[in-house]
Amino acid sequence: MPDLLWDDVKNFFDPDVMGALPDVFVEGTSSVEDWQAVFDLVRASGWAWEFLEGDAVGPLPSAAEVLRRSAGGVLRVWPVPGVLAIFRPWSAEGIEFDVDLRELQGQHGVEVLCGLLAAVGRRLGMQVVMTAEGDYGHPVLGFDPAVDGVVLMADPNFR
Repeated sequence: MPDLLWDDVKNFFDPDVMGALPDVFVEGTSSVEDWQAVFDLVRASGWAWEFLEGDAVGPLPSAAEVLRRSAGGVLRVWPVPGVLAIFRPWSAEGIEFDVDLRELQGQHGVEVLCGLLAAVGRRLGMQVVMTAEGDYGHPVLGFDPAVDGVVLMADPNFR
């Protein structure tokens, strides 16, 4: 059974309500090792990915190497074809990424997002939350390691 059902959460997947690119972040991250765990997950997952430095695509270096560089880089990950998550490893003090809600419509989109949040959360043993674009203080849903699943964190019928 899926963690969340489309009919229950469709407001949280509405780009007009949440912004097209809601913010997703891992609560409690603070180290290069946390980023390395994400890099290792991406490498081991079978997901398609590319690492960009400026406009150049290259191999995914270690997290320590990426975080030493002033320009950082961008890790683009496709957990399934047609769904892109963009990780920006610019600071060890936090892991954040974006997803595009226009790519996550219907029950399939909910399941893809829940799977991504759960994979990251399980690898790190930390909560992974999604907020409306630019609204960091108010998570709407996220992976909760205490229940080992994605849960609602706000009322989806807020309109």
